[in-house]
Amino acid sequence: MAETRGRLSSWWHRTFDDWAFRSMIGPAQVKGAVQGCDQDAREQWKRDLENRKRYTREQRERARSAS
Repeated sequence: MAETRGRLSSWWHRTFDDWAFRSMIGPAQVKGAVQGCDQDAREQWKRDLENRKRYTREQRERARSAS
């Protein structure tokens, strides 16, 4: 029973803690997200953001084509 409760508790925190935190802070925003950095750092941040968006789009396309 204690092992089951530990697994359930672990699953609960993995699943809902991040979700709760993200719902409190709101959606990701690009405007003003990188302040006080030099231009190269801002450009790298924008490239990284675009790469993450591209990866998400590719994952959605793979999921659509798999079903």
